[in-house]
Amino acid sequence: MGGQGELSFEEYAAVHGRRLYRTAYLLCGDVHRAEDLAQTTLAKLFAHWRRASRMEHLDAYARTVLTRTFLGEQRRRAVARRLGLLASRPESSPGEDTDLRVTLMNALAELPVRARAIVVLRYWEDLSVETVADLLDCSTGTVKSQCSRALARLREQLGESSPYVAA
Repeated sequence: MGGQGELSFEEYAAVHGRRLYRTAYLLCGDVHRAEDLAQTTLAKLFAHWRRASRMEHLDAYARTVLTRTFLGEQRRRAVARRLGLLASRPESSPGEDTDLRVTLMNALAELPVRARAIVVLRYWEDLSVETVADLLDCSTGTVKSQCSRALARLREQLGESSPYVAA
């Protein structure tokens, strides 16, 4: 038997659904898309719950499903945008978030999709380089280099130098 034992899908969704939503929000930067991503992830888990519930690391599997769903959606949206089937992203409504949150979300939104996923998985989800590489099906070197470039770009956009970077 795996990690979650006799946990039902409903219990899992109630306990972990909010965290999936927060991660989805950091990935896409849109409240409604984040809800859709989290719901799609839960629907995919539900479809395979008998097998998934026996996994030792069900949370890691759920993150993998969420991340791959997000990346797949981004690819489809990019194709649709190129074909003129999708309008550009609407601006977020003012007053919903604090200034810091809005600033951070805008900076994350400027990153390429894969780089944003790497930053969120590494620093929000606190996953190891190896785990992120497995999730995104790439090498650890790719994760390290894209993460380094993404953090440098975020520092540049935010206009602050990090106290952790050697001069």
